[in-house]
Amino acid sequence: MQHSIELAVLDISGTTVKDKGEITAAFAKAFTVKGHTIPEEKIAAVMGYKKTDAIQRLLEEFAEDKSVISKEYIDEIHRHFIDDLINYYKNSNELAAMPYAEETFEFLRNNNIKIGLDTGFFSDITNVIIDKLGWLKNGLVDFVISSDEAAGGRPHPYMIQELMKRANVSDTKKVIKVGDTAVDIREGQSAECLLTIGVTTGRSYTREQLELYKPDHIIDSLEQLPALL
Repeated sequence: MQHSIELAVLDISGTTVKDKGEITAAFAKAFTVKGHTIPEEKIAAVMGYKKTDAIQRLLEEFAEDKSVISKEYIDEIHRHFIDDLINYYKNSNELAAMPYAEETFEFLRNNNIKIGLDTGFFSDITNVIIDKLGWLKNGLVDFVISSDEAAGGRPHPYMIQELMKRANVSDTKKVIKVGDTAVDIREGQSAECLLTIGVTTGRSYTREQLELYKPDHIIDSLEQLPALL
């Protein structure tokens, strides 16, 4: 394969890790603890964002008393979300790779492309997922970054830029980004990646919704990724 790609950055939940609805459920539950009822479609719309940013967005839209919104209030809701989701992932037998995710990692590695994963989760959730799947310790991926490990979450380019530093890649035109949400696409575009690729395997965005953000390509499975490269 002839290519100039040195780094592939892929999202976690909905792209490389199966999402059975546990994330939106945990998000909704965290809000109800504080008396807020958020429609599921509104939660779906902010999937992919740094989770504290997503909470603030939803509070600004749905909190009847906007004066409650503060960093401490947001952090409290976020802590409920983290605790619930960590408990789920630690005890669930359903945590699994997306179809063709591990085969995609193998393809990329065989073509000398480094593999980075990024996510809107904070590292305490990410670490549970990656440790349970064994992707770092088994060498299936090279780098993992969470939204609390960069200057800002998606759609800012900071997580991709940090992964580039770790991979010793200086040219954004040697990087591709793959993800299942609008902010994945916007992140790849703001980082000026060679290719930004939407994938329809997540629960939040349809192909038609992803098309609105004008990714370079949209695929329906990671199985289709090698043919694009």
